[in-house]
Amino acid sequence: MNKELFGVFGDRSAFERHRSNAEFDRVVEGPSLTVGVRDDGLGVPNRTHVAVREDACCVVWGEAYLPANGHDPADWLLDQYPNVGSKALDSLSGSFLAVVDDGYRPAVVTDPLRTRECFYTDAAGPRAFGTDPAAVVDVVDDPSACRRALQEFVHLGVVLGDRTLFEELSRVPFDGYLEPDAVGELARFVYDAEDFDYVTSLARRLRRAIERRSGQPGRTGVLLSAGYDSRLLLAELDGLEASYTLGTPGSDEVDVARAVAEKYDVDHRVLAPGQCYLNTDPETVQYGQGVRESLQVHHAIDGASIDLDSLHHGLLFDTLLAGHFRPRRGVSAFGHTLPLRGLEPDPDVAETLLFENFGFWRLSDHPGVGDDVLAEDSVAFCRDAIEAQRDRLADRFERPHDAVAAVGIQNQPTMPFHAHLADNFFATFVAADAELVDWHLRTPPEHRNERTYRRALERLDASLLSPRPPDRPHDRYVLNQIEKFLRRTLPGLDTFESAWPDRREHYRRTDLDERLFVAGSGLRDLPPRVKLRFNDAVCWLDVLADGPRVDSVDALVTPANVE
Repeated sequence: MNKELFGVFGDRSAFERHRSNAEFDRVVEGPSLTVGVRDDGLGVPNRTHVAVREDACCVVWGEAYLPANGHDPADWLLDQYPNVGSKALDSLSGSFLAVVDDGYRPAVVTDPLRTRECFYTDAAGPRAFGTDPAAVVDVVDDPSACRRALQEFVHLGVVLGDRTLFEELSRVPFDGYLEPDAVGELARFVYDAEDFDYVTSLARRLRRAIERRSGQPGRTGVLLSAGYDSRLLLAELDGLEASYTLGTPGSDEVDVARAVAEKYDVDHRVLAPGQCYLNTDPETVQYGQGVRESLQVHHAIDGASIDLDSLHHGLLFDTLLAGHFRPRRGVSAFGHTLPLRGLEPDPDVAETLLFENFGFWRLSDHPGVGDDVLAEDSVAFCRDAIEAQRDRLADRFERPHDAVAAVGIQNQPTMPFHAHLADNFFATFVAADAELVDWHLRTPPEHRNERTYRRALERLDASLLSPRPPDRPHDRYVLNQIEKFLRRTLPGLDTFESAWPDRREHYRRTDLDERLFVAGSGLRDLPPRVKLRFNDAVCWLDVLADGPRVDSVDALVTPANVE
């Protein structure tokens, strides 16, 4: 990893038993912990900062903004922490991990959305923690694979909750904290709906959130799709030098994105998928952090072609602001479900996430998959796993619609997208702004929808919705869904082009079956996405974390490799 935070709840000698000081730009020691930081953004305004005092130290790692003007979040947090403790974190905004040691309450704290994962282990002396799971599990002498986590990973594409693929390695909880001998959760992410002007408030909060992220270091650009999220950044930010769209030249996605870039006078470039689009190398797989499939690192096909220092993106805009995890009503016809406007009155939380949001695959229907990663009943296993997470988060919501969103956000499958960007660029995460998270929590689910979101966008720029995304030709949500439905079901009509390159075609073209599986493997019958998950798991267990030895994807399904 290019950027890393690693620490121990102990003195410098405890730290040096695991890592060399030379691996980091700064190593600081407090009364109760020692932490090393490697980051080319160290000291850059609103980026990673370190504060050291006579009997205290603090590191804020990532992207963080203060409630008032100021550029040193670590120094500010160290001033606040002795008086109010973790409540000081309520005022810090962004995508960050905070490590603070005032001599009384040493802790590691995530941002409210846990957009920066922190991993820890107690298997090697004083508790060790860090942002790179491979580096943390490396301090364990003989790590063992976690069967339940492995089952979740191959069935869903994510490891739920706080587990990892290793028994000895855990994650700091969602909206949570880590102490020398304890781990717990905070209450920054709790649904509390109110009645207010949702549209006006969202428009104002979006403008402030984007303005906070203006003036990034060096040459700055945007990852641009044909949708609404990233084009808002073009409309609101000045000084952008380029926009990049992943897609095939001449596709609807690329053509609309180019038209949007021309509209705002920003240079447009295409990241054409080639041989490396489905990258199975450890250098890409590492960004899934062993808890999510690396499929979402789709912009890493040729990182050298993104000639920028700083990058903006619209990740999680649809999740937090437009109701991506919102259970919708639907009517079944011709073997398909036609979504209708409005909320499902009594949604099944597990079923909604299982069949509409996570990357579920019913592996129990495939006899080629070994018993040690196979749940006897894939649906029942995954339902139980999701319901366990719902129960764990129960204090954060009252309505089942908010339960769907809470579990979905806690286990957001797309986070490797940001993990890669943040490790290679000065990447902003606008959706993680505290004001936008607060809007999400205070807005009832019936108003967290695309209609409210689009009205807010029009308040910012009346022409923002033009040209329309290729799969949303109409102004009304219901009309768009009806046209999609008709295109899928009626002969003679073409479906809308996918916004993403054809995964199956790229998998076949690059002959990945021959590279990943022995001849005659039963795993070859699985869809490409699921087969890539198996490769991710092997990569973590064998290469990245030097854990239980696994020599091939097929070996992963034998009983000897899973305890």
